[in-house]
Amino acid sequence: MDHAAVLALFDRDIREGAQPDSPDARVERVGGVVRQVSSARGWNGVVWSDLDETNADEVIAGQIAYFSGLGREFEWKLYGHDLPVDLGERLRSAGFTAEPEETLMIAEVAALDLDARPPEGVRLLPVTDAAGVDLVADVHEKAFGTDGSRLRHQLLARLTGEPDTIVAVIALAGDEPVSAARMELVPGTRFAGLWGGGTVEGWRGRGVYRALVAHRARAAVERGYRYLQVDASSQSRPILERLGFAPLTTTTPYTYVP
Repeated sequence: MDHAAVLALFDRDIREGAQPDSPDARVERVGGVVRQVSSARGWNGVVWSDLDETNADEVIAGQIAYFSGLGREFEWKLYGHDLPVDLGERLRSAGFTAEPEETLMIAEVAALDLDARPPEGVRLLPVTDAAGVDLVADVHEKAFGTDGSRLRHQLLARLTGEPDTIVAVIALAGDEPVSAARMELVPGTRFAGLWGGGTVEGWRGRGVYRALVAHRARAAVERGYRYLQVDASSQSRPILERLGFAPLTTTTPYTYVP
């Protein structure tokens, strides 16, 4: 895989050419940025920018004014190769808070091991309705220690309004949900994104996460996607590297609360 070429393709198709991630969101291209505007329960933020030292501060201020006028908390999703090189410092100076850095990892689906199966006693169940969404959100809350209400809203809206763009799965040990994940498909591109992938404590290190990656990769193959993309934490990066994912750059969410 040509890392530079794939990263350029990702920037063009997924960031600059971003599509709304839910039925109640819209994408706007204005003033050197591409941003998503959604409801208070959806994701609001900047996904791509084309800035330099002469206009960065003015554009940052403009986005703060825009989202503050809507009463929305928003995120500026900064990648390690974005310009200007001090964009992160400029965001912090403007009042943004940096969240933990992650690694953008991409793999060609054809190069992955798709035979990984869940450990004995664990079965994978497709998520197709509100009951399944509740299980995903419950696992998310236990695995990450965060509120799952936004995930509930977004996942249910996607399954209801755009079911062909989402694949969600829950891992059950007996009747106990122990892990969950989703894959977001971007029509008209070659990329599918892996998200979630949370496993509750006590079931980590047993191959459940690996099985969820393989399950979603097989679904991507069936739908004709060439690349899988992940924003990997420090915990999941080693697993993904062993599976065949390559680190291409870093990504850091910068959050602004009006």
